[in-house]
Amino acid sequence: MSPTIDVQDLVVRYPRGEAVKGLSLTVEPGRCHALFGRNGAGKTSTLRALLGLVRPTSGQVKLFGLDVTQHEAEVKARVAWVPDAPGFHPWMTVAEVLGYAAALRTRWNLALQEHLLTRFELDLSAPTSALSKGQKTQLALVCAIAADPELLVLDEPTSGLDPLVRRQFLEAVIGVFQEGDPAKKTILVSTHLISEFEGVVDGFTVLSGGRAVLSTEADVARARYCRLRAWFDVDAPLGVPMKTVKPVSREGRMLEFIVDAETDAARGWLTAQGAVRIDASALSLEEIFLLAA
Repeated sequence: MSPTIDVQDLVVRYPRGEAVKGLSLTVEPGRCHALFGRNGAGKTSTLRALLGLVRPTSGQVKLFGLDVTQHEAEVKARVAWVPDAPGFHPWMTVAEVLGYAAALRTRWNLALQEHLLTRFELDLSAPTSALSKGQKTQLALVCAIAADPELLVLDEPTSGLDPLVRRQFLEAVIGVFQEGDPAKKTILVSTHLISEFEGVVDGFTVLSGGRAVLSTEADVARARYCRLRAWFDVDAPLGVPMKTVKPVSREGRMLEFIVDAETDAARGWLTAQGAVRIDASALSLEEIFLLAA
């Protein structure tokens, strides 16, 4: 199968400057991949180029093996998008929005629609003008998932939701979307709220200034970076001979630092220096993001 997403050397330039600068990205079918980055990193411009909402200045964008600019209608029929600020006609009710969305699609999963409406506790008779930002996001998700797309694109999907329910909400959305045919259901999510995606995404790309500064599988990233804390019977040694990811912290008899793929070498050096105790811990995705960005 072709990659669901195949981006090569993407450049998106606006009159005010370049938003995306030579980005390459590949996401295989059935994966949940995240674009991490601060505001202005180029995440939304990347999504817009993928969806054909802006034309790339240069580079190539393919979805399902098809060039987005040459097969726009065929590609869009297989994709659903939830923007960071969904908007609806204010005179429509929830039921009317769903009916309108279903009429525009060749496939519509009514049972899944009803399941999500119940789960989100959305009132079919409620006017969209009376919905909160979080409820509008939920309604947009119902429209997207019930359309049974192969690729679900989410831009800041937890924006406007109660912080206490964000992660549960995200896990529910991904679970419901992928449970039908997980090998073919792909998700691309853009966010700056990294901690909510711990244990949810399969891989991620960190964007900074329109460029990818790190793109990897989540498990690979966790195995790559390691925080080491070591205690000594005397004052901790002053220097660390291997390359560290951030400045070394030295407090009396304790030494702390983060290594990149040199965990065994670092452990060996600490032991040779007389460490009486060594603790190793993996970094969270948010910590890895902060190191990369």
